[in-house]
Amino acid sequence: MSMSKWIGASIGWAFLGPIGGILGLVLGSMFDPLSKKRSSSYHPRTRSGDFEISLLVLSAIVIKADGIKDKRELDYVRNHFIRMYGRTRANNAFKLFKKLNDLSKIPTRKVCFQIKSMMDHPSRLQLLHFLFGVAKADGIVLESEVIIINKIATYLGINISDFESIKAMFYEDIDSAYRILEINSTVSNQEIKNAYRRMAKKYHPDKVAHLGVEHQKGAEEKFKKVQEAYILIKKRRGL
Repeated sequence: MSMSKWIGASIGWAFLGPIGGILGLVLGSMFDPLSKKRSSSYHPRTRSGDFEISLLVLSAIVIKADGIKDKRELDYVRNHFIRMYGRTRANNAFKLFKKLNDLSKIPTRKVCFQIKSMMDHPSRLQLLHFLFGVAKADGIVLESEVIIINKIATYLGINISDFESIKAMFYEDIDSAYRILEINSTVSNQEIKNAYRRMAKKYHPDKVAHLGVEHQKGAEEKFKKVQEAYILIKKRRGL
């Protein structure tokens, strides 16, 4: 499948607003005939392709945060896309991703506001989880990366508790386990059980079922982290 056919077949609202402007900038004339097919009354729902483009644009912002295009971070995006979409679709996505990384500046606030207005909360949480994965791909999440991801989360309408919960999934210690469940170490055993049920429901893969099986698989990583955090806390408490 050519890049133009991939874009035309898979993207809905990402053609619009600042993200559409970015696509037009990096794709040039290829973008124009596709965008003209959309009428002014077109009000699309989020498609898998919209989520895909959002991942690419936000990942490019995070990778630029420390001023270094680390090959490990680029490989993380490419390999993750291959697992989700297959090699052909991933290759097209990565061609676009490389063009996005060549841009001197991406309007972070405007892009995030567009995503917030068009994408449901569970899908935005999934975006955030992926961004931390990109940041951790080189072995460590740098403070500059935490700052930009926090800014993105704020623009996306993700509260600080959800931000800290997902951030904690990329650290391995007992304190992180509590933060994943959005509780502190002083709570009762019953409160821990309640928190686990609440977070398991929040991060259940079915929450992003509308984006397709490929994104449900990605959501399973968050769900697994919740389970692992609960098991670790129970073990430490002798439950």
